[in-house]
Amino acid sequence: MVKKEYFPARGDIVWISLSPQTGHEQSGRRPAVVLSPEAYNRKVGLAVLCPITGQIKEYPFEVCVPKGLPVTGVILSDQVKNLDWRTRNAEFVCALPEATVKEVLDKLLTLLT
Repeated sequence: MVKKEYFPARGDIVWISLSPQTGHEQSGRRPAVVLSPEAYNRKVGLAVLCPITGQIKEYPFEVCVPKGLPVTGVILSDQVKNLDWRTRNAEFVCALPEATVKEVLDKLLTLLT
């Protein structure tokens, strides 16, 4: 059986390598949420992501990962990265509920406007 190629889609949580990093950026292989649409990710080979951390600090740009998912912690909506998901070996974990994705995008929009 041939394995179907995975293309990250908006709302997917993936395991991905965020290294190298500098300063206060998240690093290492960790979960992140995909914000860019699948069509962009497929065509360009990059994906816009926000890392997820287990260290909850109650910062205003943190979004809680809903209970019941295989990943726990908070999404850091102010640490946006555009990464080559193939070379960083992105692996699908699960999909976030649409309401959580909207909350991340709304916080990001607040930051950018």
